[in-house]
Amino acid sequence: MKIRSVCASLAPKRELNGAQIAPLAKLADEARAAFITAGYEVQTTRLATTPFAQWVKPLTQSRAVEAAVAAEAEIAKHGFGYISLGPALPDLPESFRFVSDMLAATKNVFVSAIIATAKDGIDTQAVRASAEIIQRAATLEPDGFANLRFAALANVPAGSPFFPAAYHAGNKPAFAIAPQAADLAVDAFTNASSVTEGSRNLTESIETHARALTKIAQRLARKHDIAFTGIDFSLAPFPSEAESLGTALERMGVPAIGMQGSLAAAAILTHAIDAAKFTRVGFNGLLLPPLEDFTLAKRAAEGGLTINDLLMYSAVCGTGLDTVPLPGNASVQQLEAVLLDLAALALRLDKPLTARLMPIPGKVVGDETSFDFPFFANTRVMNLDAAELGSAFSGKENILLAPRKRSK
Repeated sequence: MKIRSVCASLAPKRELNGAQIAPLAKLADEARAAFITAGYEVQTTRLATTPFAQWVKPLTQSRAVEAAVAAEAEIAKHGFGYISLGPALPDLPESFRFVSDMLAATKNVFVSAIIATAKDGIDTQAVRASAEIIQRAATLEPDGFANLRFAALANVPAGSPFFPAAYHAGNKPAFAIAPQAADLAVDAFTNASSVTEGSRNLTESIETHARALTKIAQRLARKHDIAFTGIDFSLAPFPSEAESLGTALERMGVPAIGMQGSLAAAAILTHAIDAAKFTRVGFNGLLLPPLEDFTLAKRAAEGGLTINDLLMYSAVCGTGLDTVPLPGNASVQQLEAVLLDLAALALRLDKPLTARLMPIPGKVVGDETSFDFPFFANTRVMNLDAAELGSAFSGKENILLAPRKRSK
């Protein structure tokens, strides 16, 4: 198991400056060294802020871009690899208009957008604005790569250390840990003789690593007087067979992820995470990104894994639609339909879900992707079985959806 990121977070006032970043950078550097000494590879240290729309003043296009560029320069000075400036907010609709320009002006800045909350429901204008961001961001680089740095958020609270969903709440700084732990699930089920044994193996493995990480994190929290909020043990993969969540699902006995049995296998893995005892923050589900997972990429390329499959797995365990390669001509209306489905799942099931969709310019369904990025496994463009929604869906409104009530 590796650590994908140590993510520090803070609340800028009117701008992000070095004086605010320095204490968190010192903690992050010490955390990296301590975790490496304990035997964990630390891939990145990252910084997240409160939603940019709350502290970028005045909230204009030029000021938002300026703030993003300045933030990227500041984190580089202090050793952070990436920064998330948090989400555009439905109650500040103009903030959505600035996101693609912020992405265009930077390389290491992540931004998101809130499309649904339990309180306000699905904001259809935010859904459309997010679909427009995805379409515009797809054109910023020849391979559509800029959409790696954007996600639509449905029912996602602050605190997760995973990007692009990461953002901060409150005034006091904090930090959290995002492991890259799909290999724990692979190991847990490789030689397991039963579901019960494999699940127990995974739960015990998570708890063992969580105790080691938490001990170090709490010591650093006391030393620096910066709150440690917890670990997001979502089973993040890497594009190698041994670190693939798809591999873990297949080691359980599913012939190929996407076939019947996959849903049960996914639910079983998340149940094992739920059973583990540790300080939690964020999703603690399954990250199922076709472009970041060796086996998922393979099954998507074969046509056996679809977007509808990924949405279905999100209903029992997943964190949404992540790094999904789509046709370059995907329309705003098609993207809207996907985002609406994801938002509806998030609210009816009362769980956080994200959508990181990646239309690839010039590519059509079945074309091979050609990303040159060490965290990606190339696959084929997936079918977007969507069209413009009409009738009642054509209005501008907030759609309120409460979680299902159980019969007594």
